Amino acid sequence: MIAAELRPPRAELESAEGMDAWIDIYHAIRALTRHDVRVMVTDSAVGAQEEFNLRHLVNNLGDTVARHLIVPFLTTKHSLEFCLACADQTSQSGFPSLVVLGGDKHVGRPRCLEHAWQLRQLIRERHPALELGGWANPIANPEGQVEFLLDPHVSADFYLTQIVSHHQADRVGAFLDAGRRNGLAMPGVFGVFYYRSANTKTLEMLSQFLPVPVEALKAEFAAGATPIDVCARTIRSLIDLGAKHFYLSNLPTKKTAATLNAILEKAGVTATAR
Repeated sequence: MIAAELRPPRAELESAEGMDAWIDIYHAIRALTRHDVRVMVTDSAVGAQEEFNLRHLVNNLGDTVARHLIVPFLTTKHSLEFCLACADQTSQSGFPSLVVLGGDKHVGRPRCLEHAWQLRQLIRERHPALELGGWANPIANPEGQVEFLLDPHVSADFYLTQIVSHHQADRVGAFLDAGRRNGLAMPGVFGVFYYRSANTKTLEMLSQFLPVPVEALKAEFAAGATPIDVCARTIRSLIDLGAKHFYLSNLPTKKTAATLNAILEKAGVTATAR
């Protein structure tokens, strides 16, 4: 399964600028879902207040996009009342899945609950049929991450991972091996970042939120690799390690589907991304 992660416009944008940004998002969603690519819509996970509004999506996409192809994100960086209302709206609007994350502790609003699993438990009680997504970090201690996913309190049907790179293949391999040893059957969707350049300032800024292999990426770009090459190498590496599902982050909101298909073709994956 291939998915694309898209970020809603920032809440502080002027109305005209925000409207243009939403239009780009809708065009990207329609283009991707025509190829059966799932679209994950984020929620202020790294502190920037995004204009998270499911009603926006419902009203503007109408019946043109199947609900199972849209996967909203919800972080604990809101009031508990807002979080539960968002889960209600997700279910009532026909979206079958919701990813529930903690969100970065160091920036933005404080969490309403210490751990995302606590919110997932509350949502599970209200909407037992809703598929809930959790989180894992393959770069961290592999045994500890797998133990967390196996905990009965995790209340997740699938998990997303932190962004990983082919330059961290040994860490991802150790995580996958730990999962196999311990009988982890929960599906995992591995995060892949579309690095658009090797700009030092940009990579160092991203390093505040992601485990970015800065020097390795700079060397790769310096050797002539394109953004599509770099992204495709990560996907190919993850497939070779045994990963099956991926979400791509930071794709451009214009020519999104064309960029994704170019990456998949380079990685040796069918261009009609499923």
